[in-house]
Amino acid sequence: MDRTHGQTEQHEQPTGGSAPAATGPARVVSLTAGGFALTVNPIDGSEIEPLRPGTEPARPAKRTAADRAARAAAARPPVLPGPAAPARPLLEREEERERLVRLLGRGRSVRLTGPSGSGRSALLDAVADRCEGLAPDGVVRLSGYGQQQPGELLHALYTAVYEAAQQRPGRAELLARVREIGAVVLLDDLEMGGSALDELMRATPECAYLLAATPDTRSPSDDSHVEEVFLGGLGKADCLELLEAGVGRPLTDEETAWAGDLRFASEGLPLRFVQAAALLRQRDELNHHAEDDEEEEPGVFEERPRDAVHVPLPTLAEGAAPAELLASRVSESARAALRIACALGGELPHHAHLPALVGDTHADTAVAELLACGLLTPVGTRYRLASGVARQLEEVGYGDTASEEARTAARHYAWWTGHASVVPERVAAEADAVLAALAGADVVAAVLLARTAAPAFAASLHWEAWERVLRSGAEAARKAGEVAEQAYFHHELGVLALCEERLDRARAELETSIGLRGALADKRGTVAGRRALALVVDGETAGAAASPPLRLEAPAGAAAAGEAVTVATPAATAPKAAPVAKAAPVAKAAPVAKAAPVAKAAPVASEAPTAKVAPVAPGARVAPVVPVSAEAVTRMTPVVPVTGRSDAPTTLSEVFEDAFPLNPKPAAPRPATTPPPAPGRRPGGRRLVLLAGAGALAVVALGTVVSLALSSSDSAPPEQGPAVSSTPAVTESATTTVNSGIDPAPEPPVSAPPAETSAPGQSAAPTPGRSPARTPSRRPSPTPPKSPPPTSVSPAPTTADPSPTPTETGEPTPTTTTTQTGTTTSVSPVTER
Repeated sequence: MDRTHGQTEQHEQPTGGSAPAATGPARVVSLTAGGFALTVNPIDGSEIEPLRPGTEPARPAKRTAADRAARAAAARPPVLPGPAAPARPLLEREEERERLVRLLGRGRSVRLTGPSGSGRSALLDAVADRCEGLAPDGVVRLSGYGQQQPGELLHALYTAVYEAAQQRPGRAELLARVREIGAVVLLDDLEMGGSALDELMRATPECAYLLAATPDTRSPSDDSHVEEVFLGGLGKADCLELLEAGVGRPLTDEETAWAGDLRFASEGLPLRFVQAAALLRQRDELNHHAEDDEEEEPGVFEERPRDAVHVPLPTLAEGAAPAELLASRVSESARAALRIACALGGELPHHAHLPALVGDTHADTAVAELLACGLLTPVGTRYRLASGVARQLEEVGYGDTASEEARTAARHYAWWTGHASVVPERVAAEADAVLAALAGADVVAAVLLARTAAPAFAASLHWEAWERVLRSGAEAARKAGEVAEQAYFHHELGVLALCEERLDRARAELETSIGLRGALADKRGTVAGRRALALVVDGETAGAAASPPLRLEAPAGAAAAGEAVTVATPAATAPKAAPVAKAAPVAKAAPVAKAAPVAKAAPVASEAPTAKVAPVAPGARVAPVVPVSAEAVTRMTPVVPVTGRSDAPTTLSEVFEDAFPLNPKPAAPRPATTPPPAPGRRPGGRRLVLLAGAGALAVVALGTVVSLALSSSDSAPPEQGPAVSSTPAVTESATTTVNSGIDPAPEPPVSAPPAETSAPGQSAAPTPGRSPARTPSRRPSPTPPKSPPPTSVSPAPTTADPSPTPTETGEPTPTTTTTQTGTTTSVSPVTER
């Protein structure tokens, strides 16, 4: 029976790895994250609340030497089933080891740089044994594989030194605790550098680091003061010694020459000679070097042929890239494990999972077989394919079934991570393989795996893997259309961001989750989301109250200046206008088809105010007036309002009051200055211009009426229809007047007979926009015209045909005047007054 939930524990795993997750009561774990109490609930989502008074955790104590030794042993790769592999000697590394121990003893940090397969991890093991008593907190082994930011490394260092079960400190407490750690930190497989590495080292000033990295890793900054030690290849003698130790017998002359060529091609990398020793062992097995095998009669079911087959030495190309040849000579279970590793991006699952994934009960021994061949390398507590092996295997077809293998691994891990007997620490140790299976699985399997693995990662305090699983699960749920699962993942992301004090991200994720759960009418989940969102609001309010206001520096000379002053000055010079009394000569224009509607004159109030002047006497000649520009030049003086403080501000509130005063004091009034008058400007000039224009327009209108009367008295009414006069280039004057009582009353217009009628059967349409005119009364004109009047243009009110008929006139110099007292449009000669 299960010791936690009283359920029958399932000891047998399905061979296909596709069984659903175990059903039963969910594991609920309570954690302390900073100032919050976090309850990991796999069903409705995690619940978070502030710590109650008196429940704050005590200050954690440091681990003892025995505890550190037990933890270091648990952090090593697991012991593999099968015969133990012989220990590999550490050759030609004595000088590097002594130098590293000497630098670490002085408190210096060292970066050990070497290519993959150069033996960096083996050298770190040798250095760890020599540095055990150098620091008060001992030696701490960490893995930097996949770590791009120092946050998780600081939490791993904190967990390795302090006894803090089920606690994840906030950032402020974390930095305060790691500053007190004095240890020799061995960081293998480093992948970060530059500012991220500087941040890690500044946070732990009492630690000495030994950083193992490849040459393509980003270098530390110049201010970090990190020593550089380069790890190269082995010499020829050491390579031969390593090869003989791997084969277990002396080398022949042919093998010695082949080893010398291989050393030149591989630059003496120890990994290549470990793989070369595996090739020679496989060759010996195939060539039947044992005399007992040659004398024995092969059995009926024995696969070996009766005749011995001589296998030659591998070629130099096969020795430089031996993965294909080595994989072809291992067992079928080992080849199946290689296919799984290629599907998972090089990550090999724990050997306990291989029987379920491969379908062979003895597949757990495949890891030891692959490790002896040099195809695997240890990374922390697990194994992965050695450098270059995955690429070589994919080229020969080991990656063809990657999607199927990843789907099988995802369904197996979904069952395993959700099982009640699996503790969260075991799931955290398998995090890289779980994440790789999640990335390669289909959306349905990915949602199932993320749903079961996320609570385990949260409970194990492996929060970087927790965040990656949640983001992958949210994307897979969106693609699969699982709205409820998508809401769960967004809720968990919001809770995680709240625990890490990322309030903006927490608000976005929680609001998304609340909206999705509201659409599903999930009341319980919505309430949990709103509680977490209320904590986000409280955090934003507290952060806004604690943050100081922004201080703005006043520009130079702002203290002496007051408020911004706007000074309006007229234009310096205005263009000289033509006299208004004399009209310009009118050019010839095309026939006017439509008279534009007359608009009312715009009010003069929007312009500058004018002074009253005396009226102009009749008959007086109006002098040219220079108009004043309506635009004004605005001069702005940008200043910062001041409060008139005599002494310098001493508090933050006074600084804020200086920069942003609530009631700024007005500046001292400036003396009123009268702008100089524009050249040619006289008082009342604008009124004179208006009166002169009105008189001129009255004279023009009177002449127009007289000309219409004379032209109408000499003509007869049309017989066939209206005629349109084709007076060339008739232009309309832009002068618009209002009936002021001086003009004569308008008479109803009458259509004038055309000089030349149109052809029979053709009708002329009225000009659009013109009204029919009637013959005015025949009274004598006080002002006779100076030129013969042209024939006026008038439409017939009964004709609908729009085609006009042109009529020739005698004088081509008329102008058109439009009045506002009626709708009459007439043509009259220009008169001068």
